[in-house]
Amino acid sequence: MGASEVLTDPSSLYDVGNGEYSDTYTMLTVRNALASVQNGESDRYEELVQSMQIIKGADHAVWADLVTILNALSGSVACIDIIHHRKLLSSVFGMSLWDLKPHVMEALVGLLISLAATSGKYLDSCLNMLIGHFIPPRWVIDRLSQRRVIDQKTDVLSQVHGAILKITLLVPLAPSRLLPMLAQQMPKINKKDNVVVIYVENLFKLESSPIGQVGSSMIFMMVMERLRDLDLEIDWDDILQDDSSRGMFDMELEDAMNEGEENTSGGNVVFESLDKLMVISFDHLESCNLDGRLDQVFEKLFGAFENFILNTYKSKVSQFLMFYACSLDPENCGVKFASKLMDIFLSSNKPRPTRQMSAVAYLASYLARGKFLPVSYVATMLKRLVDECADYCRTCNDDIRPEAHQIFYSGCQAIMYVLCFRMRSILNVPLFRSQLRPLESILMHRLNPLMVCLPSVVAEFLKQAKAGGMFVVSDAFIFDDLLESELSRAFGGPERLDTFFPFDSCLLKSSNSYISPNFIYWSMVRPTYEEDDDDEEDAEIIVNGDEESDEEEEEGDLDYSMNKMSITPKHSFKNKMERDRLLKMPSMIRPSISPQSF
Repeated sequence: MGASEVLTDPSSLYDVGNGEYSDTYTMLTVRNALASVQNGESDRYEELVQSMQIIKGADHAVWADLVTILNALSGSVACIDIIHHRKLLSSVFGMSLWDLKPHVMEALVGLLISLAATSGKYLDSCLNMLIGHFIPPRWVIDRLSQRRVIDQKTDVLSQVHGAILKITLLVPLAPSRLLPMLAQQMPKINKKDNVVVIYVENLFKLESSPIGQVGSSMIFMMVMERLRDLDLEIDWDDILQDDSSRGMFDMELEDAMNEGEENTSGGNVVFESLDKLMVISFDHLESCNLDGRLDQVFEKLFGAFENFILNTYKSKVSQFLMFYACSLDPENCGVKFASKLMDIFLSSNKPRPTRQMSAVAYLASYLARGKFLPVSYVATMLKRLVDECADYCRTCNDDIRPEAHQIFYSGCQAIMYVLCFRMRSILNVPLFRSQLRPLESILMHRLNPLMVCLPSVVAEFLKQAKAGGMFVVSDAFIFDDLLESELSRAFGGPERLDTFFPFDSCLLKSSNSYISPNFIYWSMVRPTYEEDDDDEEDAEIIVNGDEESDEEEEEGDLDYSMNKMSITPKHSFKNKMERDRLLKMPSMIRPSISPQSF
């Protein structure tokens, strides 16, 4: 039906000068139709509701009539009653911007803004309808490779965000109503599509708007939670096919990637969604940095990390949001992250041990892998860990069961792990070297961390300590096996937190292109036992942020800088003879009497 058909007396509303019905007369007629239903006369009201229905293939005149009616309704919202006009409201809220012409979209959006601003009764319905457009219909998702559909997506979502922003400016209550709705409509993991990616794009657009001033924390919580869920959906053990005969410092990245490709059948959408979500998140953090608000956003990001990632057992990708944020602003965010992790580890409130163990595992992996971290800062954090472990040794009781000292052992392992990556740089500075002296007494203590901590870490640490002249280490004490003792298993606990190194290499290709320029791979480390050789192609290896690499890494080239990596090992308990030999390792190392050189 045309707009004129709603009229009680169409001829009385005809503008002879313009040859058409005026907007004012149309508005009066629509109001009459709204009023008539309350008087028991429903014919004109039913015709009005019917005129809201979209007919596929409708001509230009039908669209023009619809725009006229929507505009008239926008000027008549005070006449709309939530009880008597339920059918009309249902038609309005049932419309989809994805099905409308641009000028009709504008008219509908104008009506929604008027409804939301006029009465609190319609606020939730308007916001819910707008948020619902964050998830496009199936036909849009299937055609997103087409330029026309991409442009339509841009137009629709621009209208949606514009409407939400106007509503929040007109209705102060709107943001507090909006945020729970965003969480409720957040898509779940769907292995058939990746609509969650489009939804998160819209969340970040809201975070960048004035709405982010009140909703930033909750938006990061929502994103981090979904990243974690996707992370956990992927069975990394099946992908990596870890071989216990290989050392954690030996695994080739190409092996891991090739094995991963062979084991991702049926899970490609999850991989793709996780990778895309990480890239979108990285881009948003970079945008925040360019806008000068990364430091502010970082606090909220860390809150989300602390709630959803820190205590998640062996997440492999989602934590790299923190790493990337730190790489964008090492002096502020980079320092804050390490300090916050250290504070959790040293907390006097005595949180559950797994939380402290996880925090120091993150700290160790971060200090080892962050190319942007100056060696001076790494040395400062190591000193805090060494001092804490030394104090613990002085006050510990007679109970030497590993499970009674999990936090202590996690601290010792963190120190050794960082030194596996940074020892040459640390020992090359006399001040930093002197700060590690208490480590000797820690390793000589009857709690015997060298026997309890992860053998692969201990072996690499001792090998470098001997070569660097850090201590005089008995040859019998250097071992290359990846044997794990019963004591080590007891320290790690049922979740084996002793084998968790959170910032092992990122195995998602697109995501890794953001991480690799600021990431230290094991192949880049020059251990103390390697002789200087200017003729070798990779002799110049930088392991701290105080120097610039002589070779620029090519962004996006995964194989260029990632030729080796450390990956959380998956060990096997070997035969009794080997186990007994491991448990009989010397428990003491002698003080150094050799020159302090390497």
